[in-house]
Amino acid sequence: MNKKFGTALNCIDGRTQIPVIMWMNKNLGLDYIDLITEPGMDKVLSKGNKFEIDKVKKNTIVSIDAHDSKVIAVVGHYDCAANPVSPYKHVGEIKESMRTVISWNLGVKVIGLWVDDFWKVHQV
Repeated sequence: MNKKFGTALNCIDGRTQIPVIMWMNKNLGLDYIDLITEPGMDKVLSKGNKFEIDKVKKNTIVSIDAHDSKVIAVVGHYDCAANPVSPYKHVGEIKESMRTVISWNLGVKVIGLWVDDFWKVHQV
């Protein structure tokens, strides 16, 4: 298969899935996006316990190994039920989450994405 994959570490909130997939397809030239979801993913990766973070890491490695994903996007979004903080706080947690993922040394690009109140995606 010569298709390009990416991986989105996203919230379970269905409102965010399509905008993130479309943004990653368009801006990163990807064909498919593997979705790994947890409620409030940016909070999980920035403030979660070792068990929660290791679960996300394990699933991310599956995406990389099975689909040769070359990029991981850590996503936070407006109106998150599991992480009801300000956009400013979300951006900080996305940046912390990126550092967590980078520390896994998976040999892929790591980016941060914020989905605003109009469901528009912005790179952090």
